[in-house]
Amino acid sequence: MSTVTPQKFEFQAEIKQLLDIVIHSLYTEKEIFVRELVSNASDSLEKLRHTQITEKEIFDDKLELEINVTTDDKAKTITIQDFGVGMTQAELVENLGTIAHSGSKAFLKALGESGTKNAGLIGQFGVGFYSAFMVAKQVRVYTHSWRASEPGQLWTSDGSGSYEIEESDGQRRGAKIVIELKDDCAEFAQDWKMKEILERYSAFVSFPINLNGKRVNTVQALWLRSKNEIKEEEYTEFYKFQAHAYDEPRLRLHFSADAPLAINALLFVPKENTEKLGLARTEASVALYCRKVLIDAKPKDLLPEWLRFLKGVVDSEDLPLNISRETMQDKALIEKLNKVITKRFLKFLEDEAKNRVDSYNEFYREFGVFLKEGAALDFTHKDALVKLLRFESSLTDKGKTTSLADYVTRMGADQKEIYYLVGPNRAAIESGPYLEGFKARSLEVLFCYEAVDEYVMNNVREFDGKKLTAADHADVKLSDLPKPEGALSESDTKTLTQWLKETLGERVSEVKASDRLVDSPALALNADKFMSPQMRRMMKAMNKDGGDSPLRVNLEINPRSAVMKRLFETHTSAPEKARLVAEQILDNALISAGLLDDATPMVARLYKLLESV
Repeated sequence: MSTVTPQKFEFQAEIKQLLDIVIHSLYTEKEIFVRELVSNASDSLEKLRHTQITEKEIFDDKLELEINVTTDDKAKTITIQDFGVGMTQAELVENLGTIAHSGSKAFLKALGESGTKNAGLIGQFGVGFYSAFMVAKQVRVYTHSWRASEPGQLWTSDGSGSYEIEESDGQRRGAKIVIELKDDCAEFAQDWKMKEILERYSAFVSFPINLNGKRVNTVQALWLRSKNEIKEEEYTEFYKFQAHAYDEPRLRLHFSADAPLAINALLFVPKENTEKLGLARTEASVALYCRKVLIDAKPKDLLPEWLRFLKGVVDSEDLPLNISRETMQDKALIEKLNKVITKRFLKFLEDEAKNRVDSYNEFYREFGVFLKEGAALDFTHKDALVKLLRFESSLTDKGKTTSLADYVTRMGADQKEIYYLVGPNRAAIESGPYLEGFKARSLEVLFCYEAVDEYVMNNVREFDGKKLTAADHADVKLSDLPKPEGALSESDTKTLTQWLKETLGERVSEVKASDRLVDSPALALNADKFMSPQMRRMMKAMNKDGGDSPLRVNLEINPRSAVMKRLFETHTSAPEKARLVAEQILDNALISAGLLDDATPMVARLYKLLESV
């Protein structure tokens, strides 16, 4: 160590102001100082690598390009050392003591113009070094420039307003920052704590990071490498590391773009949808990086909410790093990233659906509910998402699906609407009365099995100019079929429907002969345009207003049905028995429609009917 008396310097007023902001009100998480100092060390090593190309003589040139972090929990110190370009005395003054080079002046100018302590303004000015003073009683920087003719230096400060610089013999090239921790920050000197922070924020730094002699960053930043160079095992290993997963990914998208933003992205679709398993709502977990340094592990609004199942990394050099790197205040930039990545992923799914049908269908069975959510709520990407939806239909085999686009190609010239039915499963829909009229006319009907489907259809509303219409709604009009033989006459049918309306009273809004029934005696149609049966059940389950509103249905009867012909005969010969049968026919229809809330009266009525057998 040199015996020369240290020179004392005062921080410039702007640096004092900056230190006050950094120490007291800028960062919400103190651990960020580790990321900032490691990032600076990485930058220094990168500069040295370029310097080695342009300069013939480099001081201490045999040193490995690496970062060494050492903790001492007894002394309450942390040491972060790099073997980068180092600094001369003049560079120490310029970089750490004045506003000339650090970017502090530009930061303070922006800060003054905004009038607020806005963290979003800061990191683009490269002043992350000062974050050390959040946790430090004192900071010492031992350094030696890459220039062999320069002596080693020691920079010391407690951040209160001044710093000292003195020559220091025996220093290696680069910088060694020794942080003496405040008492309430002593946990940062624990090996496990430092390992956790380094793995979270600096796992993909290009240069080796050693913590107390052990390598910390062992996984490469695959997203920056060429796809042709990467093996499947490497992708899987990276996915497991980044997503904290144990399974293998179902799908992956690895791409880079230069315009409108410089983006490198590596996205994964997991094997399983954990929400489907009944676990908690999935949290967005595509991490945002800038040049391999973590900005935010779970950035809000980086992707649409319906893409929350994705895992992976997005890295953009265009991010204006704020000093805390904790929040992205530039909403316009995030929106651009969102748009580019979402559009690219949708194109990827479109290609998957076209070229790898089985793979896409497997994906859709697991994650289709997210695409439906997006189709219903994301107006920006609605058209692309609707094309990706898949449903079974009356023309597909069980387990096979069709797209809306394929449905349209099979429509007849006179068909103006795309029909769908909501039910718990295929068997329930096919055994119900609502499909009969459509099958008789060779009209395809999409089968919707998920609770969200009706909401999706109501929000999507149309596809390719064709309206999406519930096949069980009262407003559906079907073309006439040849009059069947053996049916009740028009006059007898009219008499029966009038009697049924009088008998059933307020339980039905309307009773008429059906143009959609073939075999079933009757069906109940929802007469409420604003609340479907499924929606009503959902509202009731959630105790929402409208769930207990009076049920309004239209009853349609099949004049050719033996049941109806027998009822016509009985309604005059045995009116009391006929009334019981009419009530039972309505309840049966309500059961098929999923609209019967209380079966108790029906059970009592059935016993009465059995007494008369």
